[in-house]
Amino acid sequence: MKKGTIYLTSVIIVLSLLSSCKQVGHEGHKHDEEGNHIEKTAVYNQHNESDGHDHEAVKKDIHDEHGHEEEVKLTQKQIDILDIKIGTLREQNMGGYIEVNGKLGVPPQNEAVVTSVLGANINKIKAIEGDKVKKGQVLAYISHPSIITMQTDYLQTYNKLTFLKQDYNRQKKLYEANVGSGRDYQLAQSAYFSAKGLAKGLESQLALLGVSAKRVRNGNISQVAPVRSPINGFIEKVEIKSGQYVRPQTPLFEVVNTDHIHADLMVFEKDISKVKNGQTVQFTIESIGSKELTAKIYSVGKSFEEGPKALHVHAEIENKDKNLIPGMYVNARILKEDSLEQALPEDAIFQEGEQYFVFTAEKEADGSWGFAPKEVLVKNTSNGFTAFDFVAPIEKGALVAQSGAYYLMAELKKSEAEHTH
Repeated sequence: MKKGTIYLTSVIIVLSLLSSCKQVGHEGHKHDEEGNHIEKTAVYNQHNESDGHDHEAVKKDIHDEHGHEEEVKLTQKQIDILDIKIGTLREQNMGGYIEVNGKLGVPPQNEAVVTSVLGANINKIKAIEGDKVKKGQVLAYISHPSIITMQTDYLQTYNKLTFLKQDYNRQKKLYEANVGSGRDYQLAQSAYFSAKGLAKGLESQLALLGVSAKRVRNGNISQVAPVRSPINGFIEKVEIKSGQYVRPQTPLFEVVNTDHIHADLMVFEKDISKVKNGQTVQFTIESIGSKELTAKIYSVGKSFEEGPKALHVHAEIENKDKNLIPGMYVNARILKEDSLEQALPEDAIFQEGEQYFVFTAEKEADGSWGFAPKEVLVKNTSNGFTAFDFVAPIEKGALVAQSGAYYLMAELKKSEAEHTH
């Protein structure tokens, strides 16, 4: 009930009582015409004091019957200072949880270490940490005399292969016509196939280096070879400097694709029987603030890790944050069962004696907010949330205070105290 309603009720009661007093006064005057003025006044005052007492009792009875009927109004600035959050009711899983720790990770196919296939010097670096790269993109160039040697060897072998192929075809015709000797034919065949195999091998080596064999056949010899990214992703680490000599298989770059970043959790042996695919995981990451993320378990490990004895459990993140990086530490809760109920954070519910209240919220035309207490029946508390039912149903989709019930109730009592005085 709004303040205006209480004021109107009070006024009606007071007017009724005053009217009653007036009638009693007149009757006393009619039957006691011979009495003195002091007696009349005493009679009137006696009734007036009694009426005042009854008025306060009536006010108290109204308050006790209906509970907190007023609403408290706050400006947006006050709401911001008190950090009161406003939103619609939502369902929360109240089935309990298992506390676990872990870190963020990605599937093996989503991270790569980029290396050089041969010993060489770093000629130029084309990417830095944090860069987004595509599969096949050049990350750096390496240079070494062996790169040039490999190209010239291939070119010589390819050119020689043309001559050997012609000689092989000629000896084959002569042999089939019983004109040439079998020995000459076999030698030509052997030389041709050996050169062909060598050319294929050198061509494959050039492909590993990222050098085009076609360009080499056209006489374009490159002094450098590109180092390319094998996957799409982001540069996580750069391990090299310009001019540095690197040995074969030395890590040059680390590339990670976070499209499939997931939570890699460690579940202790005593809890593993309570975990299965499809369960919901709620977790936070200290380095990105208090934002709560959710995930679904899609894989439960089959072998224990020692010290401590625990299984790896992998969960796919549903509301990914762009700042998630593999290796970040995770504090998580695995919800044991799906038991969705209407619930609010604990600090959105105020207890007064044996009664519990939440505050509905309504924005006023002047931009302020009105908060009205509504009595609820508390069912249970879990994971920082309290499930409840309203004593009197509220409108579907109504806004409620998601926090700060203590402050709102304090403001309401302050307002009631001011109104009483």
